[in-house]
Amino acid sequence: MRQDHALGAQSAATTHESRQAFEEIQCGRHTLVADEPVDRGGLDAGPSPFVLLLSSLGACTAIALRMYCERRSWPIERLMVTLQLLGSPRCTQIVRVIHILGSLTDAQRMRLAALCERTPVTQVLKGSTRIKTQLFVQRLA
Repeated sequence: MRQDHALGAQSAATTHESRQAFEEIQCGRHTLVADEPVDRGGLDAGPSPFVLLLSSLGACTAIALRMYCERRSWPIERLMVTLQLLGSPRCTQIVRVIHILGSLTDAQRMRLAALCERTPVTQVLKGSTRIKTQLFVQRLA
């Protein structure tokens, strides 16, 4: 995986209508649901936005590691990534733990650990991503 990995055009749209308490997210042909737990005012109809964020990091990590091992014919049978978000909005830490079932050497293990730090989602989260917000309001007829 190259360190200068191009993100390409990535997009998602979320829609909230007053009749539903959760958010429906369209990602191309895929539909996801995001919600908050009941104790935070949601219906628990789907994972929270922070869980979706962690899921993106976990999926990216697992895909990158699996593809890397497959290309090199490294013997792995199972790969599991668990993540935990700690701290507050101003000072956060993500703990990522990776369990691999396979016969890997110490050198291979160290190479995979280094690869984890260069996955595209890891780089976005660690980088200085700027968010440009545009708000449009349409009056009810």
